[in-house]
Order: sequence, then C-alpha cells, then structure tokens
Amino acid sequence: QVQLVQSGGGFVQPGGSLRLSCAASGTAFSINDMGWYRQAPGKQRELVATITSGGRTNYADSVKGRFTISRDNAKNTVYLQMNSLKPEDTAVYYCNANVRPDGRLAWKNTWGQGTQVTVSS
Repeated sequence: QVQLVQSGGGFVQPGGSLRLSCAASGTAFSINDMGWYRQAPGKQRELVATITSGGRTNYADSVKGRFTISRDNAKNTVYLQMNSLKPEDTAVYYCNANVRPDGRLAWKNTWGQGTQVTVSS
C-alpha cells in the first residue's frame, strides 16, 4: 500500500502564510495527479488545487492568486503554499493522489490523514 503523510498545518493569523506538504511513501509506485481538498465544519469538502504529473495546475476560484500547488517528483511530494490567508480558509486540509504500485494495472485514489489549518486573530 502507498500512504500519503501530511505535515505543515497549524495556527496563523489573517494575512499570514503556511505551507503544507504531502509525501507518498511505499515500496515502488507511480503517482499521477495530485491535489489538495479542504473541509470546514458544517461545510462540504471542496477541491482546492490539483496538479498533474506534467505540472499542469488548477485552482478553486476562492484561492486563486493566493495559493500555489507544486510537486517534487523526485521526493514524491506535493506542496501547497498558502499566502494571504483568510479566516474563511480555516478547514481540515487533505492531500489526494492517484497512485499505482509497480506491477499493478489499476490506479488507486489515496488520501492523506488530514491536517488542521486555523486562521484567526
């Protein structure tokens, strides 16, 4: 099994910055698309940003211009740089990736454990 391990969550005040990391661990595997989702209390989960294996990115309108998704394929890691944070960004953030262990035919959608981001004065 391939696991996604997240780090970088925490507490920041409005206008601050935070960077989330998500590293895939396992034996031998491939990673296709990766992305970040978030879910606030009482709200539905929403897609924040995605990045393909080729580096193409997409962002939710609510974070465009403030968040940047990137990946380091050599480290099997995806990042989310969050700038100009707002209280509305407060949520649990989840990493998502499409992974395939070497020798397998099917891709498997995999989730990280989630990390809390709180933006408050």
